[in-house]
Amino acid sequence: MSARRYYAPTGGHPGQDELLTGRAVFTDAYAVIPRGVMRDIVTSRLPFWEETRCWIIARPLSGFAETFSQYIVEVAPGGGSSRPEPDSTAECVLFVVSGEVVVTHEGSEHVMGEGGYAYLPPSAGWSLFNTGSEPARFHWIRKAYEPMEEGIGAPEAFFVNEKDIAPTPMPKTEGRWATTRFVDADDLRHDMHVTIVTLEPGAVIPFAETHVMEHGLYVLEGKAVYRLNQDWVEVEAGDFMWLRAFCPQACYAGGPGPFRYLLYKDVNRHPKLGTPFR
Repeated sequence: MSARRYYAPTGGHPGQDELLTGRAVFTDAYAVIPRGVMRDIVTSRLPFWEETRCWIIARPLSGFAETFSQYIVEVAPGGGSSRPEPDSTAECVLFVVSGEVVVTHEGSEHVMGEGGYAYLPPSAGWSLFNTGSEPARFHWIRKAYEPMEEGIGAPEAFFVNEKDIAPTPMPKTEGRWATTRFVDADDLRHDMHVTIVTLEPGAVIPFAETHVMEHGLYVLEGKAVYRLNQDWVEVEAGDFMWLRAFCPQACYAGGPGPFRYLLYKDVNRHPKLGTPFR
C-alpha cells in the first residue's frame, strides 16, 4: 500500500475580518463537527499529560451516543504521559495521523508513526511520549469494556500499522468499497471495532444503513456527500460525524481521490436493559 496522508487539525483562529460561516450541526440523530471549528479555543487539557492538548469530539451523552469518547490528541516534542488513562475499566484504540509517538506497554516500547494503530485493554498500564522534534497527533478512542461472565476472556494488546493490512472488499463492489479490519469480526472478546473504510471516487453505500451500533466517523482524506437521517451533508477530510443508534446513513464518494474515514462502532454484546418494572 502506498503512503497515506491523514488530515489532522492544527488549531489557530480565523481573522476578525471573516464572516461567521460553517457546517457544524447537532441534531437528535447525528452531529457533524467540521474541521473548521477545531480551533485553539475548543481544546482541552488532561490531568497527568505534559505539553499536550486535545479536541474532545465525542463523549457519552444521555439520550444520544452513550458508549464511547473520542479525542484528537496533540503532543508537543517532549510531551506525553506516564499516567494516561485514569479509568481502569477503559479499553482504547490509538491511531496516529501525524508525527510519531512511543508507547510503552508491559516494558516494551512501540514506535508508532503515521498509520500506527494500537489496541490497549483495560488496566493495560501504558505510557505515551513524543520523543521526536515535531508535534504528534493521534486519535484516542475510549470505551468502558464489557466483560463476559464466563467462557470469553478479555482481548490482549496489539500494535500494527494500517499499511501492513490489506483492505477487505465489500461483496459485489469490485474493491471500490473496502474496509481495513484490525480485529477478526468473529473474535467475540472485542466489544468495539475501530476500522478504516475506503470508498473510491464514485463509490456508494447504496442503502440507508439503520442499525443498533453507535458511530464515530472521522474523515481521514477525501470528500463525500453523506446521508444522515433525512439530510444530505457534504463532508471532507478533517470532519467528524457522530451518530446515535439507528440513525439512517448512506454515502456517495466524491473525487478526485479516495474517501476514507476512521470508524468506531460498538459490537458483540447484548443491549443493556434498564431497571425492570415492578
